[in-house]
Order: sequence, then structure tokens, then C-alpha cells
Amino acid sequence: MNEYLKHKLTHNLNRLISSIKWIVFSIIVGLVVGGIATLFYYGMHLVTLTRTTYPWLIYLLPLGGLFIVFCYHISNYKNDEGTNLVLAAIHSNEPLPFKVAPLVFIGTLVTHLFGGSAGREGAALQIGGSIGNTLGRFFRFDDKDKHIMIMCGMSAAFSALFGTPMAAAIFSMEVVSVGVMYYVALVPCVISSLVSHGVANYFHVTNEMFHIDSIPHFNISNGLLISILAILCAFVSIIFCIALHETGKYYKKWIPNAYLRILVGGCIIVVLTLMVGDQTYNGTGVNFIEQCIDGSVRPEAFLLKIVFTALTLGAGYKGGEIVPTFFIGASFGCLFGTICGFSPTLCTAVGMTAVFCGVTNCPISSLLISFELFGYDAMPYFLLTIALSYMLSGYFGLYKSQKIIYSKYKTSYINKSTH
Repeated sequence: MNEYLKHKLTHNLNRLISSIKWIVFSIIVGLVVGGIATLFYYGMHLVTLTRTTYPWLIYLLPLGGLFIVFCYHISNYKNDEGTNLVLAAIHSNEPLPFKVAPLVFIGTLVTHLFGGSAGREGAALQIGGSIGNTLGRFFRFDDKDKHIMIMCGMSAAFSALFGTPMAAAIFSMEVVSVGVMYYVALVPCVISSLVSHGVANYFHVTNEMFHIDSIPHFNISNGLLISILAILCAFVSIIFCIALHETGKYYKKWIPNAYLRILVGGCIIVVLTLMVGDQTYNGTGVNFIEQCIDGSVRPEAFLLKIVFTALTLGAGYKGGEIVPTFFIGASFGCLFGTICGFSPTLCTAVGMTAVFCGVTNCPISSLLISFELFGYDAMPYFLLTIALSYMLSGYFGLYKSQKIIYSKYKTSYINKSTH
């Protein structure tokens, strides 16, 4: 009996020590990543303000691209797979060196300074994951614990930049393997997300929050309309994923040299910008999302953003895919609402989260983002569209290292990578 009690006491003590360990280290991750993400936020704000003040900087985009490739070259870092590398580091022990963080940091700022079309949260996931992994190595964690540190870093960076701590805490656990949630990382990711969000708020990081003026009553006819939008958003998400993957593939096939590839890609973006006549599709496009919320949209906006983003990231410029995804979803949703005469503002909000869900295969995170960005009043619309978009987007995704563990259509184990 004494041996049994001793065993139970030792077991409970070990659990207590482990819990305290993760609370302490998740706070450390939140503070470190929150500080760096805040610096990244202000850097992004500065370069975006500079570009909008001096529009002629777009002509220097090809030269900025050469600088990015040069930075990666002198760092002797060739395994440049973006967020895919972070996901691979979690489920297949791929190396994730610290140098990823400064390279992505600098490369993303240069991309946005000269007018490339990319986001920031995807870059933040790489920065946060790299820092989390580095801290795990520094404190001599084993491989499994380093995976949790990577997820903590991803949650912290996403939370600080986008201001959605609930979604940020869950996203890093949900995005790695569709159908399997890494609940062991729940407490560390939640704490890292909240601490990082607090750091960002302390330094007056302002996050986008949108307001839906009037929400139509949810009934059968409105539910059918919004379901049609969800179905279409699923197809838009598939188109975006295919465009991103195929563009990068053809760039590398036709132009093997990284310097020449990014130079050509930069020139193409400059020409397209001149053809469009303004820089609506350069940078993140957050301002255009606000216009869609107000109910105004160009019919071709979602297609042009797909083209600009695919050509930018495929050529080797740095940045994320998440804000462009929101831009595409918002502009398509607003267009749908305008054509159908059904609350363009609500359709904009629904389109944003439905396309995000379609490209990330993360329905829970998508639902939480919708609540944190738009409130809970439109919950039935978000719930329905996110569920349909998740199911109908198939096995396509932004990240090729993402694993679909269980089928979306039946209770079977498939363990396949996204298209």
C-alpha cells in the first residue's frame, strides 16, 4: 500500500512539475515572440506607409527581390519552403533553424516596401515557429516538447499581429494535421497567445476589427443564399491554392536560377500594377477589405488578388498568404452580396472566413476568427458557411506539409498531404 501511495505521489508530482514547466516556458515564448512580433508589426506599418507615400518604389521591386535572394544565399539557407517548413518540423522532425526568423522578417519587409502582394500573418507563423523551436533547443527540450514550443511560437505570433488570441491558440494545433488536434499543447498555446496579445496591446499594436451594421434574420431562404456563397467560396479557395502551387512550380521549371526568377517575377508585378492603374492589389490589401465591409467592390478584385499574390510568392518574395486570403474572400463575398442584393457587408464577412477555412482546412479556428473579428450576432451564417466550405474544399490547402489524417467524407484514416 505504501508503495502504491508512493507511486501515485511521484506520478502526481511529476505532472505538477510538468504543468509548472509549461506555464513558465509558454510565458517566456509569449513575451519573446510578442516583442518580436510587435517589432515586425511596426516595421510593416512603416514600410507600407513609405510605399503609399512614394508609389514610385514599386519600380524597385525587382531589385528588392534580388536583395532577398542574396540574403538567403549568403546565409547558406536553401530549404526555403515557407510555412510548410514549420509544419514539417512539427510532424516529421524537419530542421527549423533560427536563421528562418530574421530572413523571413527582413524578406517580408522588403517585399512590402516595394509593393509585392503578400500577407504578414503567414510570415509571423514562420518567425514564431522558428523562435519557439530555438528556445526549445536552448533549454534542451526533447523533440516532442520542441514541437509544442513551435506551436506556442506560432500561436504567439499570430495573436500579436492579428489580435485574435482565441483563434491563434487553436490554429497552431489544428493546422498541422487535419482531423487530429494536439490537445497536449492547449494550455501552452493559450498562455503564449494571451501573453503575446498582452505584449502587443501594451505597445499599442492596433488590430483590425470590423462591424456588420445590420444582420438579416436567419431563415430558410437566407440560409440557402448563404449556402450558395459557401459553395462558391470553397471553389474560390481551391482556385487560390492551385494558383499558388502551380505558379511556383512553373516559375522554377522555366526559370531555375533564383536570382533571375525573382527578377522576372518582380518585373511582371510592376507591369501588372501599371496595367491596373493603382496599387490596390499590392501589399496586404487591408484597406480594400474595409471598403468591402462598407459594401463597395470591383467585380474583378478577387481574381486580380489571386494573380498578384501567386506571382509574388511563386517568384520567391516573402510574406504570408492569410491576409490575401481574407482579401479574396471579402471581395468575392461582397460581389456575391451585391449581385444577389443580400447584405454585401454580411457576405463580405462570411466570404472572408469561408475562404480562409477552405485554404487552411481549419474550421474551428475559422469560426473563432469570425467571432473575434465580427462578433457573435451572425453566428448561424458563419457556422453554416464554414462547415460547407471545409467539406467542399476537398483536400486542397495552402500548405503542402499539412496532413489530412481523417477523411472529410467518411470515418476513415487516410493520412495524405494536401494538394
